Amino acid sequence: MLSEEIQELTCSLASLGKHITIETSGTIPPRGGLKCSLASISPKLSNSIPDNPELAKLHNQKRINIDYIREWIDKYEYQLKFVICDENDIIEIQNIISNIKRKIPPEKILLMPEGIVNNNKQGNYIVEFCKKHGYSYCNRLHIDLFGNKRGT
Repeated sequence: MLSEEIQELTCSLASLGKHITIETSGTIPPRGGLKCSLASISPKLSNSIPDNPELAKLHNQKRINIDYIREWIDKYEYQLKFVICDENDIIEIQNIISNIKRKIPPEKILLMPEGIVNNNKQGNYIVEFCKKHGYSYCNRLHIDLFGNKRGT
């Protein structure tokens, strides 16, 4: 969404009949005229704050913009995807969903374990939470197939 040419690109792709998925953290509103088949909105949780104190302060101030998330939800077909590091993240996710103040079908919520941990070990409580609430579980198949290393 930072690119000035995003509208032109999505219009060109749409004219070719392409499916266009835009993954966004939801911190930038959709521009008018943007073509999008699916907005994959992935708000950054507190677990994503960088180690650098200056970057951490800025990131924490801007990582969630509920108004922009609502705008994406209101304008496009969407899914909400959250990356989970530990069980405390689930409380933060529920608060974000509640603050959006939209009726969000549970199947539009996807939960994914953080990439640097063992999927099977961490995924168990995420899977159980998804089953309980009707959310979708997203495994990181590339890590299972190729391991946790750069380039996969």
